[in-house]
Amino acid sequence: MAWAILLWNVVFDRVIVVAGREYIAAAAQAAVNPAGPFANMDDWMRPAVTRGFWMATAAGGAVLLVGLTAVHRVGRRAARAAESLALPDNPR
Repeated sequence: MAWAILLWNVVFDRVIVVAGREYIAAAAQAAVNPAGPFANMDDWMRPAVTRGFWMATAAGGAVLLVGLTAVHRVGRRAARAAESLALPDNPR
């Protein structure tokens, strides 16, 4: 679970940082060419937040699913191993 949460934060942060860099480049271009369109920060960052949320959720969910599946399989294997080592109930 900790890896899934960590990955979620890393992916979300990365998407936001990349969008911020793209906005800064667009704003610099708009400053060079004042006759062109104004680079509005909301036009760049709002879609990035949504995109980042879904990308991070997919990545974190995949890691969580793999981790929980692995824990379940190890638990079943340990239970089978314990059963094979158990003493019979009615020895004769």
